[in-house]
Amino acid sequence: MHKAEHAPRPVAVLGAGAWGTALACAASRHAPTMLWARRAALSEQLATRRENTRYLPGIALPDTLLFTSNLDHALAHTSARAPEAAGLLILSVPLAGLRALCIELGEKLSQPFNVQLSPKQQPLTGIVWTCKGLEAETGMLPSEIAREALSAIPSIPTGVLSGPSFAREVAQGLPVALTIASQDAALRRATIAALHGGAMRVYANQDVIGVEVGGALKNVMAIACGIGEGLGLGTNARAALITRGLAEMTRFGEALGAHSATFSGLTGLGDLVLTATGDLSRNRQVGLEIGRGKSLNEVLATGLTAEGARCAQAVLKRASQLGVELPITHAVCEVLFEGVAPFEAVTRLLSRVATTE
Repeated sequence: MHKAEHAPRPVAVLGAGAWGTALACAASRHAPTMLWARRAALSEQLATRRENTRYLPGIALPDTLLFTSNLDHALAHTSARAPEAAGLLILSVPLAGLRALCIELGEKLSQPFNVQLSPKQQPLTGIVWTCKGLEAETGMLPSEIAREALSAIPSIPTGVLSGPSFAREVAQGLPVALTIASQDAALRRATIAALHGGAMRVYANQDVIGVEVGGALKNVMAIACGIGEGLGLGTNARAALITRGLAEMTRFGEALGAHSATFSGLTGLGDLVLTATGDLSRNRQVGLEIGRGKSLNEVLATGLTAEGARCAQAVLKRASQLGVELPITHAVCEVLFEGVAPFEAVTRLLSRVATTE
């Protein structure tokens, strides 16, 4: 083998929020890594203070980690014509920003490189995103958004990185297990090479839809569990919500073509348990406050945000189009958006006709 084949592939993480910063810290232990922040002021602060004071206060950033607010610089860090030098792009932006960023990447990456290049000449090993949910306007999953928005560079492999993780714990170097899902084996290997090691384990999967559905619906179920906790319904109720929530996730995923086995793994049950029970879970916290009597607007006014609240209606609408029944998701939407009292919504769930499990 040539020596260059042993060199670590460069990584650029686009998005300097808590999760993007944590992933960049992890990647910098294995490969030359650059973290892109859209705002120049944030990028400067990260480079000079070596701390993301807004999103990960108190966490020292590795000395080897590079920073930029220039997207061209980030792409130059990873792009190469030689396959052994082609790097990895990790998109760690919110779902609401995924489409615009992918369109911008498609425009930039299709310019200096011929879109018809063979796989061995690709400018990147691939593009991986981390956002979760369904797009509010279209009901599309991240992979569906990316496929449409990256149409200018269809030959570049894509995938999703997900799993049970809180950014602060990852940045602290505590143990975590993630999943990289992609139809492209080389991209799966490159992502594992960039992140796997030490306290972080990364597992490969081909079920992109299943991983994305698990990531979206677990946030809705965490809100439901938080509401139940806020109402004082006890741990028995939480166990029931988690279990039946997993059944909803599986039904919805299978209707979209996902594999049922995916939902018993890290990005299904694992992520659901973490988000529904963890103290660092924003979705659980939002549900907890609503269960205690606050409205969604009152909770959001305190600065709390929750992906589950943003995508619950989109999930319910798409499920209706597929003919899939999601009673817990429906109850969450009633409470969040239709003014139904939390206890009344729970009572309706309990009064449903008994069925086989």
